[in-house]
Amino acid sequence: MTGVVDLDGVLVSAFVMRVILAVFVLFVIRRLFAALDLWRLCWNPPLAQFGLLVALVGLFTLLS
Repeated sequence: MTGVVDLDGVLVSAFVMRVILAVFVLFVIRRLFAALDLWRLCWNPPLAQFGLLVALVGLFTLLS
């Protein structure tokens, strides 16, 4: 992925696109964890979700 993505004439940083992808994947993971009732295993679910978001952004940055 290049440094800048052109969306109909609007230049968007590739990092922003990775963050949007990470938020979408986190949304899916949150639904899955809620369906399986896995959030009860976390002491602080919002902190765990933020950690997952940071890890996903890092993963998508490394993979591109």
